[in-house]
Amino acid sequence: MAATRLLIVEDEFLIRMTLSEVLSDDGFEVIEAADAEEALAALDGHDIAVMLTDIQLPGAMDGRALAARARETRPRLPVIFMSGRPDPDAGGNPLDVHVNKPYLPSTISAAVRRLTGGA
Repeated sequence: MAATRLLIVEDEFLIRMTLSEVLSDDGFEVIEAADAEEALAALDGHDIAVMLTDIQLPGAMDGRALAARARETRPRLPVIFMSGRPDPDAGGNPLDVHVNKPYLPSTISAAVRRLTGGA
């Protein structure tokens, strides 16, 4: 059986690498992107079960805009938003999970498991 595929969108390399390693060790297949453009390309080419994104991303598109764009073609895509700042838009979509930085990688792993039904 194929592993559940996740997309991590995080511009800070060490955070992205740590999350990728933890989630891979937990049995997930992980694709990484450093910005929204890379994420959109990954979404085009892969079946993604959950997208994890920092809200503050470099470039013209932040994590919220990325999620909205992704949901144009994948309206049921669960998204875990990660941010070090208060998020006034939190709670608007039942497919969204919000995690404040700093967080433990186990917190992210537990959120992914909830969204994927324990996959």
